[in-house]
Amino acid sequence: MRVTVCGAGAIGAATAWFLTERGADVTLVERAGVAAAASGKSGGFLALDWCDGQPVEALARRSFALHEHLAGTLDADWGYRRMTTYAGTEAKRGPAGPVDWVGPVAITQTLGGPRTTAQVHPARFTQALVDAALARGAALRVGTVEGLEQAADGAVTGVRVDGAMQAADAVVVAMGPWSILAARWLPLPAVYGIKGHSLVYQTGDRLPAEALFLECRDDAGSATPEVFPRNDGTTYVCALSSQSPLPLDPAAVGPDAGAFSRLEAMCGRLSPVLAASPIVARGACYRPVTADGWPVMGAVPGVPGAYVATGHGVWGILNAPASGEAMAELIATGATGKVDLAAFDPARLPALDPAHLAVR
Repeated sequence: MRVTVCGAGAIGAATAWFLTERGADVTLVERAGVAAAASGKSGGFLALDWCDGQPVEALARRSFALHEHLAGTLDADWGYRRMTTYAGTEAKRGPAGPVDWVGPVAITQTLGGPRTTAQVHPARFTQALVDAALARGAALRVGTVEGLEQAADGAVTGVRVDGAMQAADAVVVAMGPWSILAARWLPLPAVYGIKGHSLVYQTGDRLPAEALFLECRDDAGSATPEVFPRNDGTTYVCALSSQSPLPLDPAAVGPDAGAFSRLEAMCGRLSPVLAASPIVARGACYRPVTADGWPVMGAVPGVPGAYVATGHGVWGILNAPASGEAMAELIATGATGKVDLAAFDPARLPALDPAHLAVR
């Protein structure tokens, strides 16, 4: 079976990997580079039970287990490790609580421990999945997907990539918020992009495996920075979301005015270690979300051989393994066993009118 997966972020990479496990002939098409968008600029935080009671509960729990399995199976190191996770608020004096590397912060709650919270380096994780798929015979093609090729009955026969035909028996749209572009040629629901900003500090070995979810205020208002020390000697911090327009080209994503300086000032107040550490990367990316907040995953209605997998929001890295596993199973067998995708059926939401595409 020939399958073209459009998008080499974490969801597309995981789908490609699990398809190769099933013996599919996979081509992964990517216009900007592996993990070029949110999959390379996110925190990589994993939680076992934070999605309990939500439609994504089974997806998250299955994915959390698969993350550990993949880390012990694939021959690559993407910084997988278990963590202790705390919540806290900016205080007038501090620190107060079990975390000794913060400044005026009061730790208010333990959110998780090594049994329930973990992390990966998201770009390395995504690249490792792509490399593993390539090692099993998949192909990576650089280019822009422009439309479908279909038979007289509407079934998919391939995609057009930079004007050339790429033959396929099935096509998976997994382009994050840019999946909205496929609404020009498929009946897909709207997918939106929520922009986030991040800084990466070079902190060396000064910070332990402790993740922080914080609340603070400054002259611009409230903010909720998240801090994730990594085992490669860097520390990732993100905050400050916005709904600025999604650019047509992922390479054109840039920060909101003043966002990086505001986030840097927060970090300087919240931790003397961050204040004294150099910044080695600044990132802005769009997370894909849908109208009801849940992923769209499954067969595209009315177009045999067309599938979509996007809209995972802040939990894209966490839920990538089980999403890829389920999509591969659905494409290969017509059903899923490990995770029920019914709640994520694209048909639950109205298809977007292409005239309303909100991409500049």
